[in-house]
Amino acid sequence: MLLAEVARVSREVAGTSARSRKTALLAELFAAAPAEEAGLVISYLSGRLPQGRPGVGWRTLGREAPPSPRPTLTVGAVDAAVAELAAVAGPGARAERDRIVDALLSAATADEQRFLRSLLSGEVRQGALDAVALEGVAKAAGVPAADLRRAVMLDGSLPRVAAAVLAQGAAALGEVTLRVGQPVQPMLAGTARSVADALTALGPCAVEEKLDGIRVQVHRSGDEVRIHTRSLDEITDRLPEVAELARSLPGERFILDGEVIGRGADGRPVPFQEIASRVGSRVDVAAARRTLAVTPYFFDLLAVGDRVLLDLPVRERYEALAALVPETARVRRLVVEDPSERGADAEAFLAEALDRGHEGVVVKALDSPYAAGRRGKRWLKVKPVHTLDLVVLAAERGHGRRTGLLSNLHLGARAADGTYAMLGKTFKGLTDEMLRWQTGRLTELAESDDGFTVRVRPELVVEIAYDGLQRSPRYPAGVALRFARVLRHRPDKTAEEADTVETVLEQGGRGGDSGDGGPQGGGARGGGGSTAEG
Repeated sequence: MLLAEVARVSREVAGTSARSRKTALLAELFAAAPAEEAGLVISYLSGRLPQGRPGVGWRTLGREAPPSPRPTLTVGAVDAAVAELAAVAGPGARAERDRIVDALLSAATADEQRFLRSLLSGEVRQGALDAVALEGVAKAAGVPAADLRRAVMLDGSLPRVAAAVLAQGAAALGEVTLRVGQPVQPMLAGTARSVADALTALGPCAVEEKLDGIRVQVHRSGDEVRIHTRSLDEITDRLPEVAELARSLPGERFILDGEVIGRGADGRPVPFQEIASRVGSRVDVAAARRTLAVTPYFFDLLAVGDRVLLDLPVRERYEALAALVPETARVRRLVVEDPSERGADAEAFLAEALDRGHEGVVVKALDSPYAAGRRGKRWLKVKPVHTLDLVVLAAERGHGRRTGLLSNLHLGARAADGTYAMLGKTFKGLTDEMLRWQTGRLTELAESDDGFTVRVRPELVVEIAYDGLQRSPRYPAGVALRFARVLRHRPDKTAEEADTVETVLEQGGRGGDSGDGGPQGGGARGGGGSTAEG
């Protein structure tokens, strides 16, 4: 397939806000794509490269290259060039990357060059996110979107599953199953304002401590253990303690879902940022282990032996978990068969969890299956404050003692069309260490800089606490956060896992609003003041 077709659809998708039109455009393109290139087409329209980032910056991408007068460049040729880029290393690497990029751009038309530069820099912004792309594939292949979604959750790759279903039809979906060693997207929890609300919504349930750590999925097959994060990155070599525990369990084949935390000298859980640093990619694991040992606590079992447990209810999965994992390595829980009689016990369990230094609780319906990759209403988290996971869209340069740092964060929630709706700004809650870390990370994500505000690729997720919403015509969703403050950075989450505008409005509706004014503290300029916009 010609890249020109992909670039055209990308441009047209970016130009429409109607989800149905986006889906139709993508379905038409996917149906026309050769089976062997369908996965690539889907990856490119989702803004991803199968090889990962190729290591080229704007100095290379911005070089002038005369465009081709007519489209001849194919998707396969682009893939081959990117693979060549990814393999470049050693002396002369920069010159070789320049040569490859120059040749690629010279083979492209002007429209294709614009698309290629966006793709190679990670800036494709046409709203063709996975959810819309999945609907387009389902329409093109003539299969139910729900069945395709489940297959993607089990396999972990939309391009791979899409290529199979476009080539083989619905029969390909039946071949996708949970496999030990192949990570699946985790089930996520919705939000309830209180334990009482969660009990009313769910009925018979389990109330579990919500730990403030790194979500892990542990796969064991014989002596081989693999550990994956919630974003499916493999981190086995960074968590030897977890691998050792997995090998000590009596089962030979299983998939566990849990959380890894660390404890301080007083035995209480350490802050998330310390765990994130301990599991960082550039950390000396042996030295970090001596400084901070980590412990896994498991709360679910997805497979054991040859049995796939996803469709079993929570109560049965937990029985299997208890038979495999000792109590000391399981998340603490309280079973509430009759919420009308044990509501006080559940409230006391939440208070105890908070007293033990945990975030709150997760309340799970006892009859709920494991909905991989979904944030459903059968698991509900309860925290003592309103929190949201939002995406950083930009940051303002600090002043005073924050000079040289990126401080005031512009925060956005996911909109229905795949873009991000800004909800306000804040620099509250940021420690010196957090400021230094976010300045480095946002500098890597920078797209533009006017000397005051640095616009960034929407990739960094931050957890925000806030007191409520207020109406505001300044922002596209019509609301702004009141008294927002940063609790922590969430590099373990992708932007696709951030909260949606719908979730924000739903939570705000429960908490009320404060009137028609603009965001609180509108004059803050990203530095050392005591107020924050938002």
